[in-house]
Amino acid sequence: MEKNEFASLIYLSVLATIILGSVVMSRRGELGKVFRQASVWLLIFMGVVALVASWQDIRQSGQSMSIQQYRDGSIIIPKGVDGHYHLTLTINDRDINFLVDTGASDIVLTRQDAARIGFDPDRLDYWGKAKTANGTVRLATVRLGTVRLGGLVDKNIRASVNNAAMEKSLLGMSYLSKFHTIEITKNQMILKPQPTK
Repeated sequence: MEKNEFASLIYLSVLATIILGSVVMSRRGELGKVFRQASVWLLIFMGVVALVASWQDIRQSGQSMSIQQYRDGSIIIPKGVDGHYHLTLTINDRDINFLVDTGASDIVLTRQDAARIGFDPDRLDYWGKAKTANGTVRLATVRLGTVRLGGLVDKNIRASVNNAAMEKSLLGMSYLSKFHTIEITKNQMILKPQPTK
């Protein structure tokens, strides 16, 4: 369970306690009936909490579905429950979660992911610019020591760090174009390698 979910659970628990306490205080003479009603509401509350927790687990498991890699080097990426394709690449020995974005020209890292793989976002030179749906953003160019996807390893890969807030790092065409073809079929994306000679 993440910190935000834990905080929400504590908040809901405190709220339920306050409501239950106010009901008990207002009906002191009918405690038996109050406790029966409170038990019903407590069960409903616990059911809602369990349902929310289960939905979070289902959503996360859907987005973290593992890729499949075949002997010919093809990589199959299942579509996430959010309708997008997600990949985890190991960069400089750290796992980074990406949104696969064929509309992005570059690998674009969030400031947080850049920090995880060894860059100090506050010391980068954000001299580049890019136009996005949210307006113009400033970018810093970096080099990634190693990039690993399944059995594929690349070195010294160019990427950008976005100085603006971003939900997730983007895996754009500068990396995806290393594959011979990109196919989207039956709720999956297939990356096929360059044919061997």
